[in-house]
Amino acid sequence: MNPAVHLDGITKRFPGVVANDDVDLAVERGSVHALLGENGAGKTTLMNVLYGLYRPTEGTVRLDGEAQSFDSPRDAIDAGVGMIHQHFMLVDPMTVWENVVLGNEPTTWGGLRVDREAAREAVVELSERYGFDVDPDATVADISVGEQQRVEILKALYRGADVLIMDEPTAVLTPQEVEELYGVFDELTEQGKTIIFISHKLGEALSAADDITVLRDGVNVGTVASADVTREELAEMMVGREVLMEPATTPQEPGDRVLEVTGLSVDDDRGVEAVSDLSFELRAGEVLGVAGVDGNGQSQLVDAVTGLREATDGEIRYRGESMVGKSRRDRIDRGMAFIPEDRQERGLVMSYDLTENGILGSQHDAPFARGGRLDWGAARDHAESVIEQYDVRPPDADAEAESLSGGNQQKFIVGREFERDPELVVATHPTRGVDIGSTEFLHDRLLELRSQGKAVLLVSSKLDEVQGLSDRLAVMHEGEFTGIVDPATVTEEEIGLLMAGESPDDDSIEGAALHDAATGGPGDDPDEATAGEEGVDA
Repeated sequence: MNPAVHLDGITKRFPGVVANDDVDLAVERGSVHALLGENGAGKTTLMNVLYGLYRPTEGTVRLDGEAQSFDSPRDAIDAGVGMIHQHFMLVDPMTVWENVVLGNEPTTWGGLRVDREAAREAVVELSERYGFDVDPDATVADISVGEQQRVEILKALYRGADVLIMDEPTAVLTPQEVEELYGVFDELTEQGKTIIFISHKLGEALSAADDITVLRDGVNVGTVASADVTREELAEMMVGREVLMEPATTPQEPGDRVLEVTGLSVDDDRGVEAVSDLSFELRAGEVLGVAGVDGNGQSQLVDAVTGLREATDGEIRYRGESMVGKSRRDRIDRGMAFIPEDRQERGLVMSYDLTENGILGSQHDAPFARGGRLDWGAARDHAESVIEQYDVRPPDADAEAESLSGGNQQKFIVGREFERDPELVVATHPTRGVDIGSTEFLHDRLLELRSQGKAVLLVSSKLDEVQGLSDRLAVMHEGEFTGIVDPATVTEEEIGLLMAGESPDDDSIEGAALHDAATGGPGDDPDEATAGEEGVDA
């Protein structure tokens, strides 16, 4: 029996770059196949060949044994291949059903009118067939990210897709939505659909895929059954060397207070309170992690600390100085670096090249400004240094930010912020979209900053990341800290309860361990602690 997809000897060359080099890939019908590899390994390029965005330089695309020649995505769609991109392509003001049928609407009156009733019924039937819990009449702007992803899948199914390509499908999902997506995979494959998803996450590939193909530097280094391989083996296949899977932290005594937050309340964009009477402190030489399901006030907390949003109440003091009325630029000048949650909206100007992006926030300061004029030579040297140190690909200071993959955009932002020589780093999802080799490197750099006496406020949806890197771990739910715990002793079950707003029935959490963690650790003067029990309901 022929595989559903067979990419036979695919080579794709761009000027000066071989993105795919004689790649073979076979995917069985009704299976979930993960395409794993580091940023720049050629994963997306290979899938763009399958989807008709690129024509291969050499090689053949076969579907169910038949050779195909795609000149455009329309040809691929007509042949039964659909692609769900990492950044969704939906029209926010339109309803779910309108988005699904857009461009392929059923019509009446000889094609003069859209048959709205038939279109809506078709979407409802598809949703019911595949067990998708999506309201067809909901406006896309009003539904969750996970639901928007299901709308994208429905769009592909409506157009007759038998093979679904998904590019980094969990990049913007909460843990709960990830589990729901795996359930969608099961439903689709049970009905004969074939799924190929691009990823660099080992756990995701092992949990969701039947088979895993690893690309490295554009070459297929092997295809394995997920049941027959370990995380460590996959990591070595991806990177070409043994990878340290857990960050190597060593205990150290924290220093002076760098950040003090007292009674902080912050509203969201709708004027609804998102952070409520929150108090904590962060000291030099420590990492305070913030965990929680996305949407529980983490974004608004970070915005207030970094000067992007005014607090409605409370105080933020940085190195003893009140930050009331201080702008983002003021905070940069005082040594506060920031890795934003949304790299494209807040971290980069997408149309600027890396030389220009490398000096954002520092363009008025030496060595980039001299006598009121920008020193572009110094700016370029700086960009090239960041590119080299943080392995940004392609290594081109003239490349526009929008031409880079998401992971490489992230590495450039992290490099720019770390190289400011900050006293405080506010790092929000610092390794989101970054491959395992680069994640290891960025974790090492965060711990290096900690060892140099820098303070780090680390917000991440990756529980293993915040637990592995943090000296203290705050768990956030509905704008409050439900606990500040010792990450070395707290269990995942206890963290899960705190994330849900419940208090673990555990003396080690409710008693001394929580108090020590909240006040900065044993040995602190309790009368001096500003975090204390405020904002902690354990």
